[in-house]
Amino acid sequence: MYRILTILVLALGPAAVAAEKPATPKPRPITPPSRADINRALKRGTAFLLDHQNPDGSWGNARRTKRLNIYAPVPGAHHAFRAAVTSLCLSALIETGSGDPNVLQAVDRGESWLMANLPRVRRPVTRAVYNNWAHAYSIRALVRMHGRAKGDDARQKKIKALVAQQVDMLKRYSSLAGGWGYYDFRHHTQRPVGMSTSFTTATGVVALREAKDLGVHVPKELVELALRALRLQQRPDFAYCYSAGFRFYPGRLICRPGGSLGRSQACNLALRLWGDERITDDVLKTWLDRLFARNGWLSRARKMPVPHESWFAVAGYFYYYGHFYAGGCIEQLPVSERPHFQQHLARILIDRQEKDGSWWDYPMYNYHQGWGTGYAMMALLRCLPEEQTDSDAPNR
Repeated sequence: MYRILTILVLALGPAAVAAEKPATPKPRPITPPSRADINRALKRGTAFLLDHQNPDGSWGNARRTKRLNIYAPVPGAHHAFRAAVTSLCLSALIETGSGDPNVLQAVDRGESWLMANLPRVRRPVTRAVYNNWAHAYSIRALVRMHGRAKGDDARQKKIKALVAQQVDMLKRYSSLAGGWGYYDFRHHTQRPVGMSTSFTTATGVVALREAKDLGVHVPKELVELALRALRLQQRPDFAYCYSAGFRFYPGRLICRPGGSLGRSQACNLALRLWGDERITDDVLKTWLDRLFARNGWLSRARKMPVPHESWFAVAGYFYYYGHFYAGGCIEQLPVSERPHFQQHLARILIDRQEKDGSWWDYPMYNYHQGWGTGYAMMALLRCLPEEQTDSDAPNR
């Protein structure tokens, strides 16, 4: 019976099978954090980023080594990692809206580094396409830099040109079948042929939406192929397969809801932002409640040093990634329906903050605290109650 269902899904698409839906797990009651609690966590996160910015203005490096690190051919892989992490940290600081001179100085230094170094980020070798992370997250940072440069037409024009260059890089390194991955171990072609992953594709699609909204040209075919790749990896319950190859094995643990818990937020958000009407408010709310109710399950992978060694083949680096995009999903909901989800997301993130003010989920050279803190801060900013006044804003 399961094989028949699988064949129908693959042949006709996720919407073609009316699968029986199990009851959505509901998170347990919590003590909601106050605005002051959220702002206190944001201030601690900001202080960590200020204290750990590199002298050149970037964040992250390859100097914290150990015998168990992922494949990262030098130097290009680390150019990509540093650019991606710097983009996330910079985005978080800009989004705080802080007027603190120390924050403003750190942002200025980060922007200078990004504009000088981003144009030379490339694929390090044909097998590793880590640069896709840098291209996607730099677009987010550049869009916020553009907003910050309001009134400076020359600077905005320069930033917009750099966004267009990063869109072109995403086009250059997209999979022939659509979407993006970060490995291509078999083919070693100029344009990657390796299978796209659902979450890297979602990351790229969200970035392209921001670029388009800024007024930068985004090739229609690039978006359509990426959306097609996402839909092919989507199960009827809106769990998403790990990568394109797994769509032929949607029952594997890594593709089930437990394995998709850190991916579904990004994938649902990506499709929603490009007008997919199947990603309704109910779909977003269902997967937000899943994330909160089964957070201990997902958290089991946090800080494990080997990718995919946890239950349902979850890797640690999905943890704050999933919560970051959960914040984006909450933004898609009507304002009146956000508080429940904002409170649960904020509670989780505040309780997970480290003693030094950072957040991290997977040890990787010296990049993990930067990306974890950037993700968590931007998620927390989306948990602040509506109608925030200037006196309530973090770091002011």
